[in-house]
Amino acid sequence: MFTYALDERIVLRPLSHEHAQPLFELTELSRDRLRQWLPWVDSTTEMSHTAEYIRGVMNQYASNGAVTAGIWVDDELAGVIGLHAIDWNHRSVSIGYWLGRGYEGQGLMTSACRAFIDYALLDLDLHRVEIRCATGNRRSRGIPERLGFVLEGVIREAEKLPQGYVNHAVYGMLQHEWKRIR
Repeated sequence: MFTYALDERIVLRPLSHEHAQPLFELTELSRDRLRQWLPWVDSTTEMSHTAEYIRGVMNQYASNGAVTAGIWVDDELAGVIGLHAIDWNHRSVSIGYWLGRGYEGQGLMTSACRAFIDYALLDLDLHRVEIRCATGNRRSRGIPERLGFVLEGVIREAEKLPQGYVNHAVYGMLQHEWKRIR
């Protein structure tokens, strides 16, 4: 796995077993905000759930199917970003991400996404990156919009959250587009 410095304070590092406690604590600290947009939050009630998640992403990485990293700011875990379910046949992938309380609005996730898009489209030579987010999640939608993604459409009632079903905005970036704007 990789470690990638975005600047002197911010580093992307693969999640490993020793990160279960800080990741669970960040989830706990941010639970009320995260549960509004992420379906897994309510079922992550013990550190063992977070440890199982980390085992899963480590196994996916080992089988060349996904890449997940923690976002570290001044050696504190701030959030998570990942390439989910790489489709090697179609050379496409989706990016998922979240930040803990107190780390929003600083450009951290936009920078982390830029690095992951470079990795996916330039290093892995994938053809397409997709980002999906709830249409009402303006902060999350701002990231692909700032990075020049194309809004390709809306999937109705794509995800069930505690408040009910939400629509997803689907954003896409193709390799040749990224090379042009990067």
